[in-house]
Amino acid sequence: MKPQLSIDLLLSFGAVCNEYEKGKVLFHEGDEAAFYYQVVYGSVKMYNTNDDGKEFTQGYFSNGQSFGEPPLFMNEKYPASAMIFQKSEIIKLSKDKFLKILDRFPNIQKEFLNLMACRIYTKATSSKDIINQKAEFRVQSFLDSYKKSTEKEHIDLTRQEIANFTGLRVETVIRALGKIKKNNIVEIKSQKIYY
Repeated sequence: MKPQLSIDLLLSFGAVCNEYEKGKVLFHEGDEAAFYYQVVYGSVKMYNTNDDGKEFTQGYFSNGQSFGEPPLFMNEKYPASAMIFQKSEIIKLSKDKFLKILDRFPNIQKEFLNLMACRIYTKATSSKDIINQKAEFRVQSFLDSYKKSTEKEHIDLTRQEIANFTGLRVETVIRALGKIKKNNIVEIKSQKIYY
């Protein structure tokens, strides 16, 4: 689900590559969408914050994945903020040069069309899971999705980060994980969740 663009191709079109420490905000919700971003290594979190300061995580993007593209195609502002989640190297290309790549390489354009369709589909299925009232189901559904996207042996997120992603309170996530653990669906070793 990730049309990773060649770093050489991006650099040949004028992209710049920078390292960032955890916590650095790349753009805020409502900023003008002006760049294509791709993670070389590390990870980025996209999120929204409500007036009460409650955070809702839209997604995590890691090695080779791009993020924040939809508003580039629509001349819209970023609908969420993007923050470095783990120390990362990010490659950034101006919107007009990114669109030139897509015009020049129809195969890449087709890959991005597929990526956008996959993201819409994933968002629709996860929205269905969010309205399910059973916390265990919501947490397990999130774990399924996270595991597929990262292919890691364990879930390297805190309980608070899972809460931010599922729209649940952290205490509810802890209880839900306990119930899921009793059903032998997850294993918890040294505070790490294995799923």
